[in-house]
Amino acid sequence: MARFSSGGAGREAPPEYAEDPRYAGGELRDRRAESRRIQRGAFDLPFFLLTLLILAIGVVMVLSASFARAYYNDGNGMGIFLRQLGFAGLGIALMIFLSTLPSAFYRRMAPLLLVVTGFMLALVPFLGTGKSEVGANRWFNLGFTTFQPSEIAKIAIILYFAHLICVYRGRMKTFRYGVLPFAGILVVTVFLLILEPHLSASVIIIAIGAIMMFAGGTPLWYFIVGVLVVGAAGFIVVNFFPYASSRITVWQDPWSDPLNKGLQTIQSLYAIGSGGLTGLGLGQGRQKYMYLPEEHNDFIFSIVCEELGFIGAMLILFLFAVLIIRGYWLALHTRDRFGSLVIVGIISLLAIQVFLNVAVVTNLVPCTGISLPFFSYGGTALLIQLGEMGIVLSISREIPLRKTKSEDEDQK
Repeated sequence: MARFSSGGAGREAPPEYAEDPRYAGGELRDRRAESRRIQRGAFDLPFFLLTLLILAIGVVMVLSASFARAYYNDGNGMGIFLRQLGFAGLGIALMIFLSTLPSAFYRRMAPLLLVVTGFMLALVPFLGTGKSEVGANRWFNLGFTTFQPSEIAKIAIILYFAHLICVYRGRMKTFRYGVLPFAGILVVTVFLLILEPHLSASVIIIAIGAIMMFAGGTPLWYFIVGVLVVGAAGFIVVNFFPYASSRITVWQDPWSDPLNKGLQTIQSLYAIGSGGLTGLGLGQGRQKYMYLPEEHNDFIFSIVCEELGFIGAMLILFLFAVLIIRGYWLALHTRDRFGSLVIVGIISLLAIQVFLNVAVVTNLVPCTGISLPFFSYGGTALLIQLGEMGIVLSISREIPLRKTKSEDEDQK
């Protein structure tokens, strides 16, 4: 029986291709011909349904958290909710559409997406818009909505790193191929983000890049050196950039500035504490009545804790955990290395954002702008997040189907 290398070393070729000369010598000489033979099945239904369930809960919480502020600002308490609901519908359509595209399409588009994203990041400090409360230019104003190029940068890094790791396969243990090109891309990307400034996105992108490199085979001791370098850079940023140092001070003692920089953290802790075990009830929270800033955005989990209590918050985190575990399961069962790496990157990004958002609202880490996926208000961010889930579903369609007992007997 001939053997082929694509999709796992040493796997036997299907019987109908056993005599195909392109499999001679145990290697697949024409990868394009092999890719055409890949049969795409249905996407992973548990992952899809978990995503929809979390999204549905998130949209309901946006309604509850935003009603008071939307009514105060626009006289229409349903305004923010209806916009989020519309983007959720578009996001589901985008997720399903992206799930129909083959993984080879994403690999071809990875270099172009990285270049376009880099161009946008270079422009946003000069042409972008900012918000007075964060003092940074991070957004492009499209008229009907705004979006952060940093959100696109995250998926661009994931796709391109996965592509590059596949190109350098077998050489990832060397500094020239396993560290240098990846570090160069991360340094340029983070430098552009610091110009905005956008420290939270910088931290996330560095973490995602490191995870991708580690999954790709970069030796561990390079990461030890990298942690020392990043730590030194972080020390410099904290001590020489007032934007960062002020957040560290407030994080250590929010009550040192309770009416200004510490207000958000203090009100978030009040919301979480008042929720108790079972919560005040859906829609019955008090902090959303203009007490807690960004209550429907970065701090929506505080409202979740206040209204649904400890039990409700833990159930939501449990759903996120199940989705993340299912994603890693898909990564372990993918047909090829590129697909596996992409899923690892996307699911790790989801896990990091969930962890950091919960850590921020509980004051475990300094306050910074990290949204809770599928919950925090933001149209383009929600579209991108659901698009990422669509990419995972696309790759899940190429997972080899398990043979039934009757099929095994037929082949024997």
